[in-house]
Amino acid sequence: MAAPVTKDQELELHVDSLAYGGNGVARLNGFVVFVRRGLPGDTVRARVTKVKRSHAEALAVEVLEPGPQRVDAPCAHYPACGGCRFQDLAYDAQVAAKEAQVADALRRIGGLAEPPLEPIIPAESIFHYRNKLEYSFTQTPAGAALGFHKAGRWDEVLEIERCWLTTDLGNAIRDAVRDWAREERLPAYDQETHEGYLRHLVFREGRNTGQALVQLVTAPGERFEREQFVEVLRRFPEVRAIHWAVNETPAEVTNLPTTLLWGEDAIEEELCGLRFRVRPNAFLQTNTAMAERLYELAGEYAAMTGQETVYDLYCGIGTIGLSLADKALTVWGVEVSEESVACALENADLNGITNAAFFAGEVGQSLAELQERAGDPDVVVVDPPRAGLSGKALRRIGRLEPKRIVYVSCNPTTLASNVKELGTAWGYRLERVRPVDMFPHTPHIEAVALLTRA
Repeated sequence: MAAPVTKDQELELHVDSLAYGGNGVARLNGFVVFVRRGLPGDTVRARVTKVKRSHAEALAVEVLEPGPQRVDAPCAHYPACGGCRFQDLAYDAQVAAKEAQVADALRRIGGLAEPPLEPIIPAESIFHYRNKLEYSFTQTPAGAALGFHKAGRWDEVLEIERCWLTTDLGNAIRDAVRDWAREERLPAYDQETHEGYLRHLVFREGRNTGQALVQLVTAPGERFEREQFVEVLRRFPEVRAIHWAVNETPAEVTNLPTTLLWGEDAIEEELCGLRFRVRPNAFLQTNTAMAERLYELAGEYAAMTGQETVYDLYCGIGTIGLSLADKALTVWGVEVSEESVACALENADLNGITNAAFFAGEVGQSLAELQERAGDPDVVVVDPPRAGLSGKALRRIGRLEPKRIVYVSCNPTTLASNVKELGTAWGYRLERVRPVDMFPHTPHIEAVALLTRA
């Protein structure tokens, strides 16, 4: 049966809810239309951009009647900037939608009629919460500028004058680097022509320590005076580390080897009463305050007595495993990033923790060797990337038969899929799950789940 709409057709639609990923959900005589920039309760005029047999996608071009939860966005760059999706949706409606999306994924994908869902933990701060931002350089008539990609565009960068997700320090450092680039007449890199020099600026901030790290990413060649760049940034007493990375490829990446221009090679952050060293490429949850809530929840779900062997898989710089170490017999971490593992080992020493060890490797390939070294785990904590547990990793975790699996998820759809497979193939039952809003005004949802063997 053909879809009842055609591409470029304009429709009047009423948006009922938000789908995971951030698009509004509307229905035309039962046929689902996902509406970008449509919020729950809105009546919109929308242009169809894509048609499939089961659904269509559309872009709201006019809000004919705003829903009751639509509010004014404070940011001057919204909605053109791609950094935020929901500044114009009341925050209580955002968290309600995210909680509903976790429940929907567990029912629809996980096959759980009544998922054991606990109330979402809302963010402590809905603005200025990020401890890391990656800006792209762009060329303007005034010279180089810094900003974010425009919503839905890989090839256009919107200059940012004030970002509501970073702190005053983050905004000030971005502006200082922009002014330096203009004074030095350094051109921004052009993603289409592959000409130009300045590519990215990475800003990391220890929110509980007041320390900052700055990383400049350029095209090949040293076309700037190191001392002058360092002098600009040393005006900020919070800056403890200044790094430079060279990107020799067209790909827009910042996870690159760095040269230390000045200061320490890492900054420190404090989480759950522990101190953590953070290098330029090490993974750390980007909302410090809510990371502490997330890790406290993981510890609650692990319910340890002090006698457990714990595997901390996808361990990053060791934040979760080290926060559990005082309640465990031993903690064993695995992480693919060697830089993160180096940080994890340093962090164990920094905090005087002697019952934790960390190893570099792919989780799926490393578990057999880890089991030989560490013995069988009582608790396995996993914090996988958005794609969830790979088939090999999931199967090997299942074969280990830990009593409890604590799953820290950044994607409810892959969480639900993994929960289903752990249940049907390996006998695990989902006991508890609780969403945590780490990223207000974005579609991203974290959740912590507890699975036990039936």
